[in-house]
Amino acid sequence: MHIHELSLRSFRNYDQLSLTFDDKINVIIGENAQGKTNLMEAIYVLAFARSHRTPRDKELIQWDEEYGKIKGTIYKRNRRFPLEIIISKKGKKAKLNHIEQKRLSDYIGALNVVMFAPEDLNLVKGSPQVRRRFIDMEIGQIQPTYIYHLGQYQKILRQRNHLLKDLQRKPGADRTMLGVMTEQLIEHATTIVERRFKFLQLLRSWAAPIHKGISRQLEKLEIAYDASVRVSEDMNLETIKRTYTDKFLDIESKEVERGTTLAGPHRDDLVFYVNGKDVQTYGSQGQQRTTALSLKLAEIELIHSEVGEYPILLLDDVLSELDDYRQSHLLHTIQGKVQTFVSTTSIDGIEHEALEQAEIFRVSEGTIDIEK
Repeated sequence: MHIHELSLRSFRNYDQLSLTFDDKINVIIGENAQGKTNLMEAIYVLAFARSHRTPRDKELIQWDEEYGKIKGTIYKRNRRFPLEIIISKKGKKAKLNHIEQKRLSDYIGALNVVMFAPEDLNLVKGSPQVRRRFIDMEIGQIQPTYIYHLGQYQKILRQRNHLLKDLQRKPGADRTMLGVMTEQLIEHATTIVERRFKFLQLLRSWAAPIHKGISRQLEKLEIAYDASVRVSEDMNLETIKRTYTDKFLDIESKEVERGTTLAGPHRDDLVFYVNGKDVQTYGSQGQQRTTALSLKLAEIELIHSEVGEYPILLLDDVLSELDDYRQSHLLHTIQGKVQTFVSTTSIDGIEHEALEQAEIFRVSEGTIDIEK
C-alpha cells in the first residue's frame, strides 16, 4: 500500500500543492513552522477524515477560504483508486473512488496509516485519554464498524450526562428516561470493550517480541486493560453486557448525585508493565520510549497481518527524539517494506542506508522543492 499522488487546496498554509511520492522513503526537510507537519497532517486526515492535532476541522481551512480539499491517489492490493476529503464550515465530505460515503465508518480503513510523533512518547506517561485514542484509532482502521459504535456511544454519553445534570438539580424526578439511555449506552459499550479485548490480544503478540528485541532480550513487555467495570477478556458479549447492567444499577444514585457517567469505556485505560513493573510509574525514560516504539512497530505488523498489506508510516519530527540505537532499529525494521514519510529539520547525523535512496522534499513557507 502506498500513496502515489497528493494534492492540497486551501489546507493549512498550502494554497495549492501537488506532489508525487516514492513508494519507499520520502524525507520532508524544513525549519519549524514552514509546513512539514501540515503535510504529514494532510496524509493523516486523508486516512482518518480527522486531524491528530485539533478536533476543530475549521482550523484546517485557510483563513478566508470557504473550504479545504485533500486528494490522494493510492495503490492498495495492486489497485489504483482515488480518495478525497473536502472540509468546509458546514462539515466534511469523504469520497472513495469518486463516490461520497454517507458514513465515515464506510470510508475509514481504505488507507491505513501509522503515525509516530513526539507526543506519541506520551503513550506511556501521558493521560488515559491518550491511550484510549491510540487503541480507538487503530481498531477503527482494521474494523471500521468500531468507529460507528464509538460514535454512537459518545453521542449517547453526552445526552446521558446532560440528563444526569438535570436529575442532579431536580431530586425525586422520574428516572425512566435515564434507564432507556443506560440500556442504549450499554449496548455500544459492550461491543467497544469486547473489540478492545480482541485487539489487545493481537497487539500483545506483536509488541512483546519487538520490545524484547529492542531491549536486547533484557525486558519483557506486558499490556493490561484497566477497566472501570469488572469485565475481563475471557468473558463473552452476553456476560460483559450483564456485568455492565449490574454495575449501572448499582451506581445509578451516585451518578445522579454527581451529575455524570461514572463507568464505561470512556473511563478505561491501558497499563504497560516491563519486567513486572508499571512503566508509567517506575520505568526509566529509556524504558518508556522503548515501550512507545514497540507499540508503534507492533501496529505496523498488526495491520499487515489483518489487512494483508503494510500501512503507510508517518514519522513526524520523531527521529531526533530517539537515540542512535532506537533510530537504527526503527529504520532497519521498516526498510524496504513500508512507505515512510520522515519530517525533520535536518538529516545530518542520521546515518542509515534507508535514507540514502530517499526522495527529498524541502519545505519553505508553504512551498516545496524536490531535491534530485
